[in-house]
Amino acid sequence: MEIKIIFSILASIVGVVAFLPYLKDVFSSKTKPHIYTWLIWIITQGTAVAGMIYGGADWGSLSLAIGLIFVTFVFLLSFKYGTKDITKSDTVILIFALLAIIVWWQLKNPILSVLMVSIIDVFGFIPSFRKTFNDPWSETLSSWGLFATSNILALLAMSEYNFLTIFYVSVISIGNILVFLIALIRRKQLQNV
Repeated sequence: MEIKIIFSILASIVGVVAFLPYLKDVFSSKTKPHIYTWLIWIITQGTAVAGMIYGGADWGSLSLAIGLIFVTFVFLLSFKYGTKDITKSDTVILIFALLAIIVWWQLKNPILSVLMVSIIDVFGFIPSFRKTFNDPWSETLSSWGLFATSNILALLAMSEYNFLTIFYVSVISIGNILVFLIALIRRKQLQNV
């Protein structure tokens, strides 16, 4: 079996496994997904997967395509189980992200599209960064570490390495690591108080 396929299968398995404790914690109300973040991620991840396929990612896009199903499911769950801590700045970020998506749709340029959805995705992380800083136990630590691991494996599975295939995955890897670190550091800080 080709090594790229093996990395893709591993990335997909790790990605699915990452969602299991997250979903368990959502259903037990320990984890509270931010509805705006997950809505933005449905749109951006769907767009990025299309861009990756267009750019020749082949097997490297599989785990993100599977992950898109779970992202959509978490978004739907956030209506019932998500945080009610939505600030005006969260709403402004959502509006800017949605406006940027409308602009992106008009561009019809895959490189600009991947750049824009990556930037929008970063904006999507901001409400979760804030929420996690304020309540570090509102996120499932293991899931964020596994999300980043899955993304790194997806990078290794790429058939082609170019802007379209690696930029978005690199950006979300960093975002996942930051949520993990914010939760970890804040938990330690608050335990020492």
